[in-house]
Amino acid sequence: MKSRYEELQKLIAKHDYQYHVLDKPEISDYDYDQLFNELLEIEKKHPEWVLANSASKRVGGKALDSFKKVPHRSPMLSLSNSYSPEDLWEFDLRVKKFLKSDDEITYFCEPKFDGLAIELVYEQGILVRALTRGDGLVGEDVTENVKTIRSIPLTLATKKPPVLLEVRGEILMFKQDFLDLNTAQEENGLQTFANPRNAAAGTIRQLDPKIVASRTLRFFAYALGVIEGISFSSQEEIENYFESVSLPVVQPHHKKDMRRLCKGADEAVSYYQEILKHRHDLGFDIDGIVVKVNDLRIQDDLGLVARSPRWATAAKYPPEQAQTVIEDIIVQVGRTGALTPVAIMKAVRVGGVSITNATLHNQEEIQRKDVRVGDTIIIQRAGDVIPEVVSVLLDKRPKNSQAFKAL
Repeated sequence: MKSRYEELQKLIAKHDYQYHVLDKPEISDYDYDQLFNELLEIEKKHPEWVLANSASKRVGGKALDSFKKVPHRSPMLSLSNSYSPEDLWEFDLRVKKFLKSDDEITYFCEPKFDGLAIELVYEQGILVRALTRGDGLVGEDVTENVKTIRSIPLTLATKKPPVLLEVRGEILMFKQDFLDLNTAQEENGLQTFANPRNAAAGTIRQLDPKIVASRTLRFFAYALGVIEGISFSSQEEIENYFESVSLPVVQPHHKKDMRRLCKGADEAVSYYQEILKHRHDLGFDIDGIVVKVNDLRIQDDLGLVARSPRWATAAKYPPEQAQTVIEDIIVQVGRTGALTPVAIMKAVRVGGVSITNATLHNQEEIQRKDVRVGDTIIIQRAGDVIPEVVSVLLDKRPKNSQAFKAL
C-alpha cells in the first residue's frame, strides 16, 4: 500500500502540472478526483505516512490566528519604474556608462505581472516555506495558503534537487477566475474585489487556507533568492531551469515569445511595443515589461543603487482611461438581495473595448467621489476587467445636478 501511496503522490503532481500549468489535462476531472480520494483514504488509515509536501495539503488545513513574520535570506528588491519606452534607451546608456563599455548588452525581457510578489523556499526539492515580499527585508509566512495553489509544485520535478532554491515570482488571479469570484461574492452578498490584483492579495492573506483553496490563484516564477548546490550563468538559464522542474513560467504555453532575449535597447523597445499590442489578449493582467541584463556576471558587476538593481528596470504601460458622461445610475439587486449601484454611461472605447457601464461599488463610494447623473467622468479599466469611475470633472457638471442616493 505504501508504494501505491507514493505512486499517487507522483501521479497527482503530474496531473496538477498538466492541468494548472500547461492547460493540457490528460485525464478527466472525475478520474483526477478518484486518485485524490484514494490518496486521502490511505492517509486516513496511515496518518504516520502523511508527508509535509503531500498533495492533500492542497485542500487547506486549520485556520491561523495570524501570520508569522520571517526575514528573507536576501532582500526582495524593488525595480525602478518608468512610463515611457524612451527611458529604456536611458537605462541602456546608464548600464554602458557604469561598465565603461560601448558593447551591446543582451537583455532578458518579459512581462511585468500585476500581482503579488512571493518567495518560495525549496530545501532538497521540497517546498518548506512561502513568504510575501513585505517590506523587502521581512515577509509574512503564508506557506499553508500557497500550498493550496495547484500550479506550484510541492516537490520539484527533479531527481537531483539543489540543497536550497529560493524562487521568486508573482501570484496572480486570471481575468476569468476573477470574474467568476466576483459573481460568487455578489450572489452570496459578500464584498466584491476591485481588480484581479486586489483579489489575489486579499486571498493569499486569508487566515483560513480553505478559503484560499476555494479560489483559483496562479503563479509565475521569474527570479532567484539564495541558492545552494546549483549555479547559473544567465537569466535565461534560470527560467529554463524553472520550467524543467515544473515551476510555472510565462512561456511557451501562454503566448509565443512572451519572454525574449533582446540585443540592445532598440530591440527592448520593440518588445515593449509588441507586448503592448497583445496585452488585452492575455488571460492575466500585466502593467508593463521588465528588462534585465541577461549575463549574471555583468549583473554582479553592476550591483545595486539604493535598494534597486542597476541591472534591471521596469517600463510600465500608461493606465487606459477615457472621458464620458453618466446618463443614469441604477441599482442592481443580487440573488441574495445585495445592492450594487451601476453607472450607465455614454458608450466609450477603453483598451479596445466599448464600455457602457461601470460599477460604483456602494453608496459610500458614490458619496466619496460625489458621482451624479449627468456628470462628465474619467473612467479606466481596473485591472483590465471591470470599468471604474476614477474622478468627476466638476467644471463640466450640470447646474441642476443632484446628489444620488441608492436607498
